[in-house]
Amino acid sequence: MAIAVFDCGKTNLKLCVLDGERLVWSATRPNAPLVAPPYPHADAAGAEAWLREKLTEAAQRFAITDLVPVTHGACAALVTAAGDLALPILDYETPLPEAVAYTAARPDFTETLSPDLPLGLNLGRQIFWLQQQFPAEFARAHWLLTYPQYWAFRLTGRAVSEVTSLGCHTDLWAPGAQHFSSLVTAQGWGGLFPPLAAAGDTVGTITPVVAAQTGLSPDCRVRAGIHDSNASFLRHRLAADGVFSVVSTGTWIIAMSGGGAMPALDPARDCLANVDAFGTPVPCARFMGGREYQRLTNGQGHPNAARAERLAAAGAMILPGFSETGGPFPGRAGEIRAGALSPDDRASLASLYLALMTDVCLDLCGSAGPIQIEGPMAANALYAGVLAALRPAQTVALSEDVAGTLLGAALLAGVDLPPPAAVAVPPLAGAWPAYRQAWRAALDKPA
Repeated sequence: MAIAVFDCGKTNLKLCVLDGERLVWSATRPNAPLVAPPYPHADAAGAEAWLREKLTEAAQRFAITDLVPVTHGACAALVTAAGDLALPILDYETPLPEAVAYTAARPDFTETLSPDLPLGLNLGRQIFWLQQQFPAEFARAHWLLTYPQYWAFRLTGRAVSEVTSLGCHTDLWAPGAQHFSSLVTAQGWGGLFPPLAAAGDTVGTITPVVAAQTGLSPDCRVRAGIHDSNASFLRHRLAADGVFSVVSTGTWIIAMSGGGAMPALDPARDCLANVDAFGTPVPCARFMGGREYQRLTNGQGHPNAARAERLAAAGAMILPGFSETGGPFPGRAGEIRAGALSPDDRASLASLYLALMTDVCLDLCGSAGPIQIEGPMAANALYAGVLAALRPAQTVALSEDVAGTLLGAALLAGVDLPPPAAVAVPPLAGAWPAYRQAWRAALDKPA
């Protein structure tokens, strides 16, 4: 039973084939937006051509029974009755200054658990702006499809909605009531959303055209699909007995707290509730950690504990922030308070910075119980060891999964998986709580 997972991330596209929990084949390519009129937008046509090409390669080697789309959030497609795009798919990092009236129109945080985010990170703001700026094109839209469900539509010709993508800081969903928010009703958008399906529901089989182009079996099922962070969260949610936390890392670092009560979230600090595959609100806090690490290191250098201790002892530190997409210290300009740094120094200091920021996010989302780190930062021993030292009341472990996103998607396709395996992280020796205290104090002091 081979499962194909199309993982459409903000930074990369991936097509992966799983045999049970074993990754047996994968392909990847960058996923940069097109900076072209009428506004920066997803290269949907290029992504689809690449997907079909790679599905063809995969179909020559594996008998794929199911295909699961997984994508980043804050993204949706306006689709005409003929199945074409009414407008290009807006890139969520686009400034939308003309949407000033949206602030008054959006629902209160208590209804949606969506904070007022910059750029297009609230999907509702994107829709509002598109309707305002392109009324004729918007009027041609028959469906409004969140991004995983857009790919399910392109593969099957059938349209559905799904709660994990509707409920990730969109302003469109009321998690407590488990239905569309008052914004959707007030703006008259309700008719654009197709019926709800669960993330693991079979939307349909692939179209004859997709079957002919790729060589996949015409019986290949396509699942409704899921928001990527929720895919990572799903396996832990199913295996948990009590409270737990997941740190999902990639372009974003997202701290998620499961199994407990909803804390008092601070919307001014990029705290929110995602909605899991069962419709349950999940308190989260986040920052664009992967993007910031890349900007700080330019992809160079190797972090190590000895360098980190030396830099910390000298008072060197990195203070937020280095992206324009929210985080727990919005509006604060990033600083590097250090002398000359080698590439290894920068990587070590950047790893400390990410650990400190993750620690803040865990506090903000009410983290309790064991913490599991998954994604690329699980390979950064300095990051994990410092985080463990900063959270002595909680155990910290590293996921051994190839990728939590992939295995969460496999669960949606009916694969029977064991609980997630993890390796405990010993706290890194050093005066890290004292360094945290100095770092937090420095946030309020000019250099």
